[in-house]
Amino acid sequence: MTLAQRTAAPAAPASSVSEALRSRRSVRAFRPTPVPRELVEELLALASRSASNSNTQPWRVHVVTGDAKRRLAEDLWEALDAGHRHPQPGYTYQPAPEAWVEPFRSRRAAFGDQLYRQCLGVEHDDAEGRDCHHRRNYEFFGAPVGMILTVSAHPLDGALVDAGQFLQGLMLAAREAGLDTCAQASFIDFHRVLRRHLDIGDDQIVVCGVALGYADHEHPLDEVVTPREAVSAFATFHGDGGS
Repeated sequence: MTLAQRTAAPAAPASSVSEALRSRRSVRAFRPTPVPRELVEELLALASRSASNSNTQPWRVHVVTGDAKRRLAEDLWEALDAGHRHPQPGYTYQPAPEAWVEPFRSRRAAFGDQLYRQCLGVEHDDAEGRDCHHRRNYEFFGAPVGMILTVSAHPLDGALVDAGQFLQGLMLAAREAGLDTCAQASFIDFHRVLRRHLDIGDDQIVVCGVALGYADHEHPLDEVVTPREAVSAFATFHGDGGS
């Protein structure tokens, strides 16, 4: 029996890798419907088939649900309100806004407008409205399952590539099961809170959080579908296949 057959999901599961890729998106509003632990374990087992350098498999995953997730969110909110951000040495996934160059700066601005103004009705100068939405990151946008992905800090650079492949595998497997996900960089600067709650050692780097659950299709944020560049914009063909 497949994952899709065993899952009573509100959204149609993906029946192929192509469909999983096309339907995958970063969902920021979830239903509270529980996800069985057996299913979460199967998704992680599938993701673990992802490629890694010399089969090093440097990823580690901390899964939080129920009261553990609630307590973590409360401490994260407290750290957020107190301004206790602590960037991880050697891993700056989210640089300062002024550090972005084109075309990435414009793409980020367009996404922010789509998310806040178009879907939520929150204007650019509405700091309170933006903060209200940002805080939802730390409860995994209401998803019943939250994950914190880490990798070995030694060596780090290659492990981050491997972690990205694992993360993509997890997100595609989730789509096959009729589930949705959101990878979240917002947790990185609060790695000290995560280390305390989840017993993450100094030999590990916090890569990101992941929300996992069933999308709330009644929420305005369900309308967020981001555009993609055409292949001709990012691919260059050389040799006989070139043009």
